[in-house]
Amino acid sequence: MSQLVPPRFLFRWSFSVRRLERRLHHAGRLLGLSEEFRVPSLGELDNSASFADVRMAWSDEGIGLSIEVSGRSRPPKCLVEQPTTSDGLHVWLDTRNTQTVHRATKFCQQFSLLPIGGGSNGCEPLAIAIPMARARDEAALPEASLIELQSSVRNEGYWLDVWLPKEVLFGYEPSSHSSLGFHFAVRDSQLGEQTLAVSSEFPYASDPSLWQTIVLSTD
Repeated sequence: MSQLVPPRFLFRWSFSVRRLERRLHHAGRLLGLSEEFRVPSLGELDNSASFADVRMAWSDEGIGLSIEVSGRSRPPKCLVEQPTTSDGLHVWLDTRNTQTVHRATKFCQQFSLLPIGGGSNGCEPLAIAIPMARARDEAALPEASLIELQSSVRNEGYWLDVWLPKEVLFGYEPSSHSSLGFHFAVRDSQLGEQTLAVSSEFPYASDPSLWQTIVLSTD
């Protein structure tokens, strides 16, 4: 029998994100995030397959994200003209974690982070700041060129490391606001979509109340 309400929708989730004491390039990668930085996978709660390993870290200087996608049989499809539907990591952040509103405030931001599609040859990783749909407040888009990215693409998959500096995260003040609203979707033209919690059945792209909470841990 099909479920009318996905199990992941029944709970409000909160995740602890570990502090990155020093940004270290490891094994040729922009971020050397070990397994202890992995974001828990909730897909098994509603029998959704997980094809991406997602890891996350923070420091006073910004937020780091790392994904590794496997199980593909061809390179990802990334189009600069259609970033929100391209293969890659799509992230929503609210630096004030205001989960009682259904329209984005000025503290809410969206980024499309793609493994390819940038550079003169279209083979470089690409970061694009996306205007929030149905936003309550108008907010200037951050300068996406400040975002650092590194990727490696193979036929069977890819990995992507991203560093979001505090300059692109409006209102990012870890010392006074250590809880942030957060949602992600790894979109893949071959494997489907993997999300943190609710899927595209729900309007998470425009409704911050559907996002979850990340707590910037100091342990």
